Amino acid sequence: MQVLPYLIGNKSAVLGMVAAWAFSTPARAEEYHVATDGRDTNAGTRTAPFATIQRAEKSAEPGDTVLIHGGTYRMETERTARYFHNRAEITNLMKSGVPGKPIRYFAAPGEKPVFDFSEVKPPGYRVTAFFIGGSWLHFKGIAVTGVQVTITGHTQSICFQNEGSNNIYELLEMHDGQAIGFWLGRGSDNLVLNCDAWRNHDHTSENGRGGNVDGFGFHAPEGSTGNVFRGCRAWFNSDDGFDLISTDEPVLIENCWAFYNGFSPEFKVLGDGNGFKLGGYGSRPASGLPSPVPRHVIRRSLAVRNHASGFYANHQPGGLDFINNTSFLNSTNFNLLNRNADNSADVPGYGHVLKNNLSYKGRRELTNFDADQCEFVANSFDLKLKLEDGDFKSLDQAELVQPRLANGDLPDIGFMRLKAGNPAIDKGVDVDLPFKGKAPDLGAFESGK
Repeated sequence: MQVLPYLIGNKSAVLGMVAAWAFSTPARAEEYHVATDGRDTNAGTRTAPFATIQRAEKSAEPGDTVLIHGGTYRMETERTARYFHNRAEITNLMKSGVPGKPIRYFAAPGEKPVFDFSEVKPPGYRVTAFFIGGSWLHFKGIAVTGVQVTITGHTQSICFQNEGSNNIYELLEMHDGQAIGFWLGRGSDNLVLNCDAWRNHDHTSENGRGGNVDGFGFHAPEGSTGNVFRGCRAWFNSDDGFDLISTDEPVLIENCWAFYNGFSPEFKVLGDGNGFKLGGYGSRPASGLPSPVPRHVIRRSLAVRNHASGFYANHQPGGLDFINNTSFLNSTNFNLLNRNADNSADVPGYGHVLKNNLSYKGRRELTNFDADQCEFVANSFDLKLKLEDGDFKSLDQAELVQPRLANGDLPDIGFMRLKAGNPAIDKGVDVDLPFKGKAPDLGAFESGK
C-alpha cells in the first residue's frame, strides 16, 4: 500500500467526521456550563454552573456540549481525579460520545478559559493535566499553563494526553509550564487542529536541560492509525517541536510550524532542539520493530531556527516522505540519518522521498543521506537554486507568533513566501496538492495564495 495516498484518504475521512459533527443537531442535546465561580453541587446551568470539567463529564451524554467560561481556573492537587501507576491525572475524561454525537468541551463563545496548574505538585508523580481516555470527543479553545514536574530523575508531565479515538483537539494552547504540550499515546483517527505549544521547559528533572519536553508528541503502538496534526505551532519548547519517536503507525503532519525549539526564550541551548523529529526507536531490538516500519508524511510545514535540525529522520529504520516543506536557518535544515534494517547501527538515509522542498540559509542544508537510495525531485538543493533574501516577501521572524486568523488558521504572513521572480516559483512537480501557475512552487507556501 502506498502510504501517502492512504494518509490523504484518512484526511478526507477526518474532514468528513468534522463536517458530520458540525452539521449534526442531536435531539434533546443538553448544554452544561463550567465557570470559575461555579460549584460542583450546582445544576450546571448558565446561572448555576459547575466548578470543574470533571463534574460536567458526569452529567454529559453523547451529543451534549460543555461550555467552559472565561477566566483562570486555579487547579489544586486535592482535586486530582485519579492516581494511576506513576501518574496523577488531574482531570480524567473516560466517557465517550458516539458517531455523529460527540461530547463537546468548548470554550464559551468569545471567552478564554485558562487552566493554571502551577500549584499542582503531587510528590513523586508525573502530572497529566488532562487525561482523555474517551472517544468521539471534541475539545476547543482551552488553554493550559504552569504544569509542574516534581521528580528529579527521568520523567515527564503532560498537558493533554490522548488514549481515545475519533477525537478532535482544536485551538488548544499549552504554554509556560514544564510539561509536554500534547501527547498522543494511543488511539486512531484523531485530529490535532490549530493548536499552539510554546515556552515549555522542564527545569526540575535531569539537571534542568528539559530534554524530554516537546511541543507535540506522537508515540502510539501498532493499531493506532489515521492520526493527523494540522495547522499547529511549536516554539521555544526545551526539547523538540514535534516528536514521533517510537511510533508504530504512520502519521500525517501538514501545515505545521516549528521554530526556536531547543532554546530558552533567551536562546540558551537546552534539549535536542529539532523542529520535526520524525521517527526512530532508540535501542529497540529488531524483533521489536513494527512491520512494516511506518512511513510518516510531512508536507507544507515550516521549520525555522531550531537548535539542531529543522526536519530530522532521527535514526528511522526506513523511509519518510517530505513534501513541499520550507526549512530556514536551522543548524541542519534536512537531516536524513537512518538506522539499518535491524536497528543496530546508524547509516546514511535511505528510502526517503523529498519533493518540492525549499532549504535556505541552514548551516548545513542537507546531510546524512545515500543519494542512490533516496528520491530527490524538484527540491532547491538538487535544482541548485541560487536564492537571496530579496527573493522572499519577508524574513521577519516576529511574524511567526502573530495571532491566528478569526477561523483559527495560522496567521497569513509574508515570512518565507516567494516574491515574484523567485526562482523557486513553478519549479515543483505535481504531488496532488493545490497549486497555481504552470507547476507547484517549492516550499510550504504557494505563491499567489
